[in-house]
Amino acid sequence: MNPPRIVVVGGGAGGLELVTRLGRKLGLRKRAEIVLVDRNTTHIWKPLLHEVATGVLDSSLDELSYQGHSSTHGYRYQLGTLSGLDREQRRITLAPIHDEKGLPVLAERTLEYDYLVLSLGSVSNDFGTPGVADHCYFLDSVKQAEAFRKAMLNTFLRYGDPGHHERSHLSVAIVGGGATGVELSAELLNATQMLKSYGYSEIDRNQLKIHLIEAAPRILPALPERIGNAARKELEKLGVEIHVNTKITTADDKGFTTADGSRLDADLTVWAAGVRGPSVLSELGLSTRPNHQVKVHQTMQSIDDERIFALGDCAACPQPGDKMVPPRAQAAHQQANHLYKNLVAMLEGKPLQDFNYRDMGSLISLAHFDAVGSLMHGASARGLFIEGMLAKLFYASLYRLHQKAIYGATRTALKIVVDRLNNWLRPKMKLH
Repeated sequence: MNPPRIVVVGGGAGGLELVTRLGRKLGLRKRAEIVLVDRNTTHIWKPLLHEVATGVLDSSLDELSYQGHSSTHGYRYQLGTLSGLDREQRRITLAPIHDEKGLPVLAERTLEYDYLVLSLGSVSNDFGTPGVADHCYFLDSVKQAEAFRKAMLNTFLRYGDPGHHERSHLSVAIVGGGATGVELSAELLNATQMLKSYGYSEIDRNQLKIHLIEAAPRILPALPERIGNAARKELEKLGVEIHVNTKITTADDKGFTTADGSRLDADLTVWAAGVRGPSVLSELGLSTRPNHQVKVHQTMQSIDDERIFALGDCAACPQPGDKMVPPRAQAAHQQANHLYKNLVAMLEGKPLQDFNYRDMGSLISLAHFDAVGSLMHGASARGLFIEGMLAKLFYASLYRLHQKAIYGATRTALKIVVDRLNNWLRPKMKLH
């Protein structure tokens, strides 16, 4: 009798940590076949994409190869994009794959499962705003972050030519005052300094105008107010112009129009607002919310099928008090650990346990300028507010914890050493 097959679709923070733990526990011991399906060949921690977008992080040095990682961690990797689900036959359909010239590489395929985990993450939600999809950059993937980085470099070159433009400043407008928008604002100022120091551009920070646009009454609306206020104070000190209570109604190639009819013109526009699941999740015959999140019980099982689970940003997981698990990296990390235990328990015929999210705090990085946040927010009414070097240290540790989950302690320690050597040996910014 063949061992049960657990298929995990989506190799983001939660999905990759889950298959790594399942592979070590079950795959290497032949107790189950673990399969990871992802549309990309490599993984990078999503909270780092704003650094990829500004060239501060070279994705080619930091990304993980699914194929290489799977060979040593007890799971199997398949390149593919989920396009269909047959719950009666317990199989998923993967869309055909074509190369850059449109030639077929892999035909449409099906993959059977005994247990299915959906971990497709989230994408920005443009709420159907006219012009956004055509004129704005998004930061939901490495490919999108790289596209923005190249456009940013070209724009700096263009405005570095004194005879090319009448205006002496460059403008960037970012819609979304959440963590991505806030951190990208600071990183753009940092990138401007580095581009000038390397002789790539003559534009300095005073010639860069950054607009951070948020529809809510304050930036970082999902985090404690003290963190939002501290971040706003630091950004405004750096020169970022913050627009709150500002709703975007249209976007075009020159910027945005707001609900009150005002214009915000910009050379580069970024949409980092809203969170929704990939639209395919609402095409599988499963119950979903309007934002395409899969509805699950507190055990993370689909409300429609006990053999289907969902975790991370694509899951609508209820909590006591009519609350939902927030779409945050720490939530995906906690859910991956919990779902690992539940899947092992299910294979052993034991009851599943409900998932209870613990808010361990919130940290925001403002490039090298500052960092702010709170620790153990869930353990007290306010949490311990921290900023400066201590906050930077804790912020960096979040990524190291993710690396520890997928590489182990020894390899993570070695990667820290390698990263520090690269910081010393290589340029501090990717310029090509």
